[in-house]
Amino acid sequence: MLKILLKYTEIVDAISERLGWLSMMLVILTLIVGFYNVLARYLGRFIGVRLSTNLFIELQWYLYSLVFFLGFAYILKHGINVRVDFIYANWPKRRKAMLDFWGHIFFLVPYTLLGIYVTYKPVLTSWGKLPGGGWGPMEMSPDPSGLPRAPIKTMIIVAFVTLFFQAIAEIIKLYVVMTGKDEEVPVVVEELEVEAPLRIE
Repeated sequence: MLKILLKYTEIVDAISERLGWLSMMLVILTLIVGFYNVLARYLGRFIGVRLSTNLFIELQWYLYSLVFFLGFAYILKHGINVRVDFIYANWPKRRKAMLDFWGHIFFLVPYTLLGIYVTYKPVLTSWGKLPGGGWGPMEMSPDPSGLPRAPIKTMIIVAFVTLFFQAIAEIIKLYVVMTGKDEEVPVVVEELEVEAPLRIE
């Protein structure tokens, strides 16, 4: 059973790594679009021609949002979220694992499920779901040449779903460390600095 759970963590970790990589690449794309918007604005004023549109302006903040949405699970996996760790940092790894284990179960997992629950209906509405059933047009930007709102709103749910799966993976890894089974199984709990691969009997 433990091998199956660890296989799950391996798959989820791999997905989170790829999403994290994509998030980092989007930072570069966001900078490029942002640079273009600034250049087009000032150059356009200088030559008296409008060189940018709301499409590029909204694309910039869409990309900026995606950097965070796609990075949620990656941040959790690597333990690079903000911590008040002046006490936590000096704890032994099993005590850290126990605190994080119960914290994930009682706070993080319910938070992700609540996030999915409260955004589900608004996202469907944005795609055109009507109160009485049926579908209408998707939500669009109120600005001329703007982008549709539904796809970026959908990414909120994607962010919470990936965070949920990564939270479950972290709970499994933390359980392994907390119970001392990290002496028997190959698990890497990066935020607890357990890095050496170990054997399976």
